[in-house]
Amino acid sequence: MKSLLKMTWVEAKLFFREPVSAFFTLIFPLMMLFLYGSIYGNRPTPMFGGRGTIDVSVPAYTAMIIATSGLMSLTISMAAYRERGILRRLRTTPVSPLVVLTAQVIVLFLMTTFGMVLLIAAGRGVYHLRFEGNALSVLAGFTLSSLSFFALGFVLAGLMPTARAAQVVGMVLLYPMLFLSGAGFPRELLPDAIKKVSAFLPLTYVVDLLRGLWIGETWEQHRIAVLVLAGILVAGALLAAKVFRWE
Repeated sequence: MKSLLKMTWVEAKLFFREPVSAFFTLIFPLMMLFLYGSIYGNRPTPMFGGRGTIDVSVPAYTAMIIATSGLMSLTISMAAYRERGILRRLRTTPVSPLVVLTAQVIVLFLMTTFGMVLLIAAGRGVYHLRFEGNALSVLAGFTLSSLSFFALGFVLAGLMPTARAAQVVGMVLLYPMLFLSGAGFPRELLPDAIKKVSAFLPLTYVVDLLRGLWIGETWEQHRIAVLVLAGILVAGALLAAKVFRWE
């Protein structure tokens, strides 16, 4: 436990020393929030069931943070550790490489949570953000979504030979999902043909689940999203264990 705490502290400091990860996890979603807030405000709109743009955007931007952490931050970090031989050297020390992986997940989960908290604080303070759900239920949905994308991140980290390759593939997977899933802007604005395509994107189910729980809908109403994300978590974890390489 002591080694895990020390490694978690080290990983946290390394996270803030990597400007790209910190920017897209903590700053970019806030920029999106203020951009759309300055254009549309948070007035009730029939398109969103009487809710405002900010009310539906905060859970969607939370999904954006989750995807960025899983497909970019985690993937690049793990691929870089293997490429530089860090994982290989750690295997010869009393610190297990599993401690490094666990610390990475803990730090990314905490930073993702912090990013969501910043969004909520900004939304409440500036745009009078409305929340109609149950906080524990939203936290559970947030945790399931985060772990599912972290599992995908470990799969990519195991398959990619270098950190540069991991970055390129992560971006290729991430950016279409941001635009098509409803994480970047509401799916209500997308054409029907694009909505059909978005049904095949994992991030769509994160957005649907978090938006639904945010406005007070039940887990049963989002049963498909829960099953998809749980399936991604289980399949991703099993596949990551098979393809992840320490050196």
